[in-house]
Amino acid sequence: MKPIGALMWEHRTIEKMIRLFEGAIEHINQDNKINADFVETAVDFIRTYADRTHHGKEEDILFRDLAKKKLSSEHAKTMNELVEEHVYARKIVGRLVEAKDQYIKGRSGALTEVVRCLEELVDLYPRHIEKEDQHFFFPCMEYFTKEEQDAMLLEFWEFDRNMIHEKYKKVVERFEQEA
Repeated sequence: MKPIGALMWEHRTIEKMIRLFEGAIEHINQDNKINADFVETAVDFIRTYADRTHHGKEEDILFRDLAKKKLSSEHAKTMNELVEEHVYARKIVGRLVEAKDQYIKGRSGALTEVVRCLEELVDLYPRHIEKEDQHFFFPCMEYFTKEEQDAMLLEFWEFDRNMIHEKYKKVVERFEQEA
């Protein structure tokens, strides 16, 4: 398997979650209220799975290794755009957390901001994934030998293996600071 195969499998899971965001938006608009548990779970999914796990493999491994290669100007430009989109997604999620917190406190306008953030994620992720899957991943594998691709895939698996420990170490540290 090529390293991009693992990333593309993750894309399918992210796409499924984004479709659930679409349903959540419909429910919010119909009921004029949010399901705070769903929003918290959605934030955790985006932060842990889509951003730290998936984007982490892209940025910390694939893009790192691509940066060592002599990329075409088109591929270098696309890679920079992808990183910018990751940063943008993080900002949207930060706004979503703030809007959800404001909603729970009863602040006016918070419901609208929750919907706006979810809509931005629904707009961003399919375009982002399509750019990676259809225009970036396959041509970028040409920069690597079979041995380099195999080593990258092994590094992906090791990265995933360590994720659960990283996540819950941070949970414990956060609660220790609050104690």
